[in-house]
Amino acid sequence: MSYQLYRNTTIGNTLQESLDELISYGQITPQLALRVLIQFDKSINSALSNKVKSRITFKASKLNTYRFCDNVWTLMLNDVEFREVHEFAKVDKIKIVACDGKSTYNNDTEKNN
Repeated sequence: MSYQLYRNTTIGNTLQESLDELISYGQITPQLALRVLIQFDKSINSALSNKVKSRITFKASKLNTYRFCDNVWTLMLNDVEFREVHEFAKVDKIKIVACDGKSTYNNDTEKNN
């Protein structure tokens, strides 16, 4: 099973809205819409874990909370600086959700073979 985190992104929300519209017009079934969303989850997780090569570092002045559940890290940080080569950004608060995309994609691939 792939993580469903990216359904709450702009592209994920747009896909869900489009699928809902197609369902309401009777052009696709809810079962087909679910299959499309599952494929979206697999594809976005695969693309991000295999195709994105850039790295970013960050440093926070305070770690408010952290949690590790079901192989997913959730970090709540304050006063965070992000750096990527020549780029720099600073934010007051951020929530980071980190998952092991490679092992999830590999497990899905093995199940489908």
